Amino acid sequence: MSGREFDVILAELEKTIAVLAEGSSPLEELVAAHQRASRLLAEAQARLAELKAQADETAQLLTD
Repeated sequence: MSGREFDVILAELEKTIAVLAEGSSPLEELVAAHQRASRLLAEAQARLAELKAQADETAQLLTD
């Protein structure tokens, strides 16, 4: 399996979003958290696409 586990990425994204939602951190930290959330979202979307492709491939093998 390539890449990090989807659940790990999602947990990090949720933690980062919580920091943003709280809004009490200094501006620099909020900007950094926003950038991190954007990177994590892109990573999660890519990992999800990989997992979907694997599931589709498995489903195709089962129907052949």
